[in-house]
Amino acid sequence: MRKSIRGAAAVGIATAAAAVLSVGTAEAKPAADSWGTCPAGAVCIFPEGVNPGNSQTSPTNTYWSYGAHNLSGQYGWHWVYNNQTGGAHAHLCKAYNGVNCDFDMRPGVAYWVDLGPVNSINLDRP
Repeated sequence: MRKSIRGAAAVGIATAAAAVLSVGTAEAKPAADSWGTCPAGAVCIFPEGVNPGNSQTSPTNTYWSYGAHNLSGQYGWHWVYNNQTGGAHAHLCKAYNGVNCDFDMRPGVAYWVDLGPVNSINLDRP
């Protein structure tokens, strides 16, 4: 099911900028179902420059488990969607193994992110 995307706000990752769009409403809500091809309970990275709401677009990376996930070969601007359930967050980190994380991705929100300076994503439940 395709959900509408509303609202935009600028956020920063030290030297990289990211735009954030709430899915469904202006307030982020805990993810409850699939969005495009990102299944509920996962964090998804979509191919560079691709609309993630398109049901034909598959993520290049899908993460299910808590902890650090190192990125490889991800550069340029991508949509990253935190579709985790239960209020779980994801953090973009400048170093590998979930180190030097300074950007918090709330659940139920898609982020337009320059992944050049990002080397890992850390999934956790606050």
